[in-house]
Amino acid sequence: MTIYSNRADLSFYIKFTSTFLIFLFSYLAATSQKRISADYCISIDEMKLFKSINDLRADYDKPELKLSSSLSYVAKLHVNDLLNNHPDTSICGLSSWSENGEWRACCYNSYVLDEDCMWDKPKELTSYPYRAYELVTYFEDEYTTDSVIKLWSGTRQVIDMILTHGKYEQKKWVCFGVGINDHYVSVWFGQRADKAPAPAVCDTTYNVIETDSTVVSIDSQGSFYLVYGSFEDIADAKEALKRYIKNSFPEAGILSKDNLNRIYLGKFNNLKAAMYAKQSLPYTYREAWILKE
Repeated sequence: MTIYSNRADLSFYIKFTSTFLIFLFSYLAATSQKRISADYCISIDEMKLFKSINDLRADYDKPELKLSSSLSYVAKLHVNDLLNNHPDTSICGLSSWSENGEWRACCYNSYVLDEDCMWDKPKELTSYPYRAYELVTYFEDEYTTDSVIKLWSGTRQVIDMILTHGKYEQKKWVCFGVGINDHYVSVWFGQRADKAPAPAVCDTTYNVIETDSTVVSIDSQGSFYLVYGSFEDIADAKEALKRYIKNSFPEAGILSKDNLNRIYLGKFNNLKAAMYAKQSLPYTYREAWILKE
């Protein structure tokens, strides 16, 4: 038993305990939100871009950088946020983040600089405990990895960032991550190593996919459903199905089994295709999972 000799000792103890509990709860809350999905993977085009950037660095005698799962995950979240929620308005630039996600919203522009909100996104969203620096580009029309590298190679500010020249001369990149979709390309550079394992590639060209207990085997025969929501009442399931079909999932359907009516957003002939489709979903559908039948 602890005996306090005066009120000052008791006051100090209370303040210390309160501070420690606040720190502990904040730490637990932060770490619980920083887990990357176990089936996270990058696309073949993202892997091509990663290799092309390292090839570009090699042309200038720069060392090869490691592929970061954490930074790739942040890059993917950002390009999908840009595509689906358009935080890049006439006022806010491409480095902005919307309010429609589990992150702090940022309106980044040259008048009101909130660089920490942008640079700290890896710390905010993953277990990567350091800040990182983003290169992000918008393409109105279709593009390829080659066209991206060609554009960046001819832009002084961009090439300086990739090669750590100019205002980036004091930086020393160790790793980077990539994320792309139909119109946006994002690359995040970090100065510290990422302790998370490198991501697998989830396209059919590569046979390096990791999986979980939901599916038996990559090569298993059968159908793979991208499931989002289950209902006991078939009427409720049908109402939900109407909403999903209306919201850009025309191939959605209902899978009834074991007294449950599951809504699936897509049906696929192999696991790789299902995982790639899951990875390409908007952030609001992040709870979707793969069911093998």
